[in-house]
Amino acid sequence: MGKKNLIDHFHQTEWPYAIATPGEDVSIGKRTLSFLETPMLHWPDSMFTYIKEDRLLFSSDAFGQHLATSERFDDEVDQSILREEMTKYYANILTLFSPRVKKLLETVTNLGLQIDMIAPDHGVLWRKDPAFPLTHYDRWANNRSLAKALVIYDTMWGSTEKMANAVAMGLDEEKISYTMHNLRHNHISDVMRDVLDASAIVLGCPTLNNGLLPRMASFIMYMKGLRPAEKIGAAFGSYGWSGESVKMLSEVMESLDFDLLPAGIRTKYLPEDEDLQQCRELGRMIGQKVKQGK
Repeated sequence: MGKKNLIDHFHQTEWPYAIATPGEDVSIGKRTLSFLETPMLHWPDSMFTYIKEDRLLFSSDAFGQHLATSERFDDEVDQSILREEMTKYYANILTLFSPRVKKLLETVTNLGLQIDMIAPDHGVLWRKDPAFPLTHYDRWANNRSLAKALVIYDTMWGSTEKMANAVAMGLDEEKISYTMHNLRHNHISDVMRDVLDASAIVLGCPTLNNGLLPRMASFIMYMKGLRPAEKIGAAFGSYGWSGESVKMLSEVMESLDFDLLPAGIRTKYLPEDEDLQQCRELGRMIGQKVKQGK
């Protein structure tokens, strides 16, 4: 497949292609190359290359980051930024392929590869602690979320934002860690980074033209394509006329097999104290489910 793709891209049929097969060893003198196919991580022709003499794994797109830096190695950059960029990379590129990541990690373990350094296509090389990305990929591929919640919302005149803040108050009362993302101010790739680690996803949006605000519509289609799994889900929103938004948000989460709380909360026009209390109770319910481990 790799040869075909190169020919399709460069239109060069006369190049001296050498086709590597999985499990094959190729000696290049002092070093030996071993190959492991990793299809759809995240290209059809992706492949790992392992140099056993150096215990070096060239991991293609896996374990990478979109990190712009003049440094080359993991121990030369800020560790919090490195972890954030690694998480963001997996969330936005590899979440959809988590079953393949899980299978690949099992294969690497079964092969007993001794790895002193990982060199991905993007970002810095892992030399200080190559087990670090392996450990996190294993957790993400097996859908082991952290005990935290994520409130994602958009608002038109502030009513849905008031509801979001009330949900957050309920989470506070249950002492659950949470992050709030207003889609007007947060890019969807940053939101997906937090979706990856969260146990609970709470979506809030008012109704516009019998549907959703454009930012929320864009985000949920993006999230649906990446197919995060094994999350708690809930929805809320305000409306003036028809009020379809909560149902639409719930249907998207149902399609992803989220553990959906049955009653989404709808508020007509400005939320009253009773409405905000319902949102607060929703936050508490979510917090309790997070503490129960879903």
